[in-house]
Amino acid sequence: MEFRTLSKRVAEALGVEAPTIPEPVAPEAAADASTDWPAINPDAYEHIKEMGALDAWLDRINAQGFVAVDTETTSLDEMRAELVGVSLAVAPGRACYIPLAHRKGSGDLFGEDVLAEGQLDRDAVLERLRPMLADDAILKIGQNIKYDAKILARHGIDVAPIDDTMLLSYALNSGLHGHGMDTLSERYLSHVPIPIKTLLGGGKSAITFDRVDVDAAVKYAAEDADITLRLWHLFKPRLHRERVTTVYETLERPLVPVLARMEREGIRVDRDTLSRMSGKFAQKMAELEAEIHELAGERFNVGSPKQLGEILFEKFGLEGGKRGKTGAWATGADVLEDLATEHELPARVLDWRAVAKLKSTYTDALQDHIHPDTGRVHTSYVQTGANTGRLASADPNLQNIPVRTEEGRRIREAFVSDPGNLLVSLDYSQIELRILAHIADIEELKQAFRDGLDIHAMTASEMFDVPMDAMTPDIRRRAKAINFGVIYGISGFGLARNLRIPRAEAQAFIDRYFERFPGIRAYMDATVAFAREHGHVETLFGRRIHTPEISARGPRAGFARRAAINAPIQGSAADIIRRAMIRMPAAIDGLPARMLLQVHDELLFEVAEDAADDLIAAAREVMEGAADPAVHIDVPLTVDAGRGVNWAEAH
Repeated sequence: MEFRTLSKRVAEALGVEAPTIPEPVAPEAAADASTDWPAINPDAYEHIKEMGALDAWLDRINAQGFVAVDTETTSLDEMRAELVGVSLAVAPGRACYIPLAHRKGSGDLFGEDVLAEGQLDRDAVLERLRPMLADDAILKIGQNIKYDAKILARHGIDVAPIDDTMLLSYALNSGLHGHGMDTLSERYLSHVPIPIKTLLGGGKSAITFDRVDVDAAVKYAAEDADITLRLWHLFKPRLHRERVTTVYETLERPLVPVLARMEREGIRVDRDTLSRMSGKFAQKMAELEAEIHELAGERFNVGSPKQLGEILFEKFGLEGGKRGKTGAWATGADVLEDLATEHELPARVLDWRAVAKLKSTYTDALQDHIHPDTGRVHTSYVQTGANTGRLASADPNLQNIPVRTEEGRRIREAFVSDPGNLLVSLDYSQIELRILAHIADIEELKQAFRDGLDIHAMTASEMFDVPMDAMTPDIRRRAKAINFGVIYGISGFGLARNLRIPRAEAQAFIDRYFERFPGIRAYMDATVAFAREHGHVETLFGRRIHTPEISARGPRAGFARRAAINAPIQGSAADIIRRAMIRMPAAIDGLPARMLLQVHDELLFEVAEDAADDLIAAAREVMEGAADPAVHIDVPLTVDAGRGVNWAEAH
């Protein structure tokens, strides 16, 4: 951090020579900082075969206080993967690999299945590494280190403190490029890493890493650690220079152990409930098929885009049809949503597809994700999954289960608590609208939130001149669609799809909205102007989302503009719930409770029945106060709470 005077004072006090601190490197020239490093050479890495050699590496690590760490395993599923080896790097070009569980042969019934030569005992190595990995004075650096921490946690090893090059890149470069190691290596080190497919192969003949030849594994695994350390040297100094240290240190790095713990906890899923739902969804699909066939006047395969296109555009002659390269009609969701405003058949096909997706993606597939030992589903959260800071959920994705449809809500019935426990859901109420009211300084909306009014009914009353006591569900629904649509820069075309109404009517709604709340238009114009001038937009907490295509022309221009408008709002909401999650473990410590899931603006907990009230009180206080004192939002944040034996009851 360029504390030159402090370095000299410490050196004088110790009677040693002060280290030479290099001059700062401009951000755009950061990649050139590696010119004095040795070239990346996989043949130069060390294969650790003896404990004495490992001890020498540990001495170097203890002396310098940081090390890059990477694990090699048999799977990307941290809850089932077996540890195969560990790689370390202490300086650019200085890396090693410790093979622990590589095996000879194919591992089939007739093949040899014994440990390969040139390896150390796994338990003995982990015991030797344990003090270093848990030492508060030694920084452990990784690329997506949450994965490695979860693998080592299964062996009883806590890894802390940590730095993560993936998250460093995310804090610095969100919106500019991906943050995977291969992408970062090619972009910042001009080096293409050894492809994993060259070791594992592909398709049905692919092998797991424990079947990889040890000598080849040394080159691949140690290279990963070497690249990670080089990226850390490049990225870490840039945090301060580019004013994103706070984002990384308060929103990204401290979230890693919180997510790792949630992922290891998992959530209980009832297999029998899923099976029953699969049957009901199959029945619903059959009913929709019958309705579709009646509307079409003939039987056809609803799941066939070719046959559907022929019905819509050849038999009925609907407008808007486009043929692809093969000559078949396009029948994607965007096409059907547009047609659904004019005709009932595409609307029913969309309904059929939605149920089919729920069946295949959730009620069928979730059964395969139930862990055989825990009986729970363990999702993985990706911190870099969205440019705005929103978390993504994968393997399985639990964030896309629909909540506005009866079928989607029924899927949540399969997520259950253990006997004697309850699931408790705490959900921010309309947080993005509240942030919009604050950022755009819309006094009418801010006051409505302060007064606790029904914001959608209030908006409908303002726009359509309907008294609050005469509000109908349909009018409120339209106002709600506009309220949320405006946050995403929705067009008349998009709103028409959402409400399944003619475009002219939808555009008239939007025009009237901007007339009633002119501050929103002013916010949009100012945000786009800022993005064009600076190349990025910012959240209330200083997170930068770069907007490289903000000056593009053609179809991309509209998308880039909408993304720039939405990013400060969605990003600020994401930052707030991250702050709440980071504070939550300390707030609920001592309660018989655990945080299980985060789904956008919602946190889901499991708690003993008699402690549910205490949990709700503690968690609500954290969530409603998560913005302060970093940022004062002059609209109250409110949190809705629910409880039940399953997720549907709790939400």
